[in-house]
Amino acid sequence: MLIVLLVSLLLISFLVHINFILKYIIKRENVYYKGFIVTIFINFIIAGILIVIALSKPELIRDLDMTILVWVLSGVIMTMLLLMKISIFRNIYKRSKLPEHYHLNFFGKKVLHGTVVKPAEIVLFFGSIPFFLIAGAYFVARIINLIMYKHL
Repeated sequence: MLIVLLVSLLLISFLVHINFILKYIIKRENVYYKGFIVTIFINFIIAGILIVIALSKPELIRDLDMTILVWVLSGVIMTMLLLMKISIFRNIYKRSKLPEHYHLNFFGKKVLHGTVVKPAEIVLFFGSIPFFLIAGAYFVARIINLIMYKHL
């Protein structure tokens, strides 16, 4: 179970690492660069611990239950992608309330401009849908299997 926890932490750290590098590329702020550097060190530390465990106790790796590992990883991926989608929706909603992103038409109705949604957000949202669906379907199917048959 320790290996599953460490691999899950490593995956979460990789996803946070990718998040920091994407935000640094988009916004060019130093806080994202520092977060990127910190996640590099965290990734090295977790990977080093996993390597030491694998070399000192190979029976832990041999006895590793891949079903639980893949189930946990799919849940982590699904959750991270869901949080990313919620974040995109929140950003679009905030921008839609700013007066520089809309005008009022002749009848007094608000008409949104194309600046409300950034192209990178569209690509991230629609590009992540297949991964979200695959990871989510596997995670939910395993939960249903656990509830109905008492095993993953």
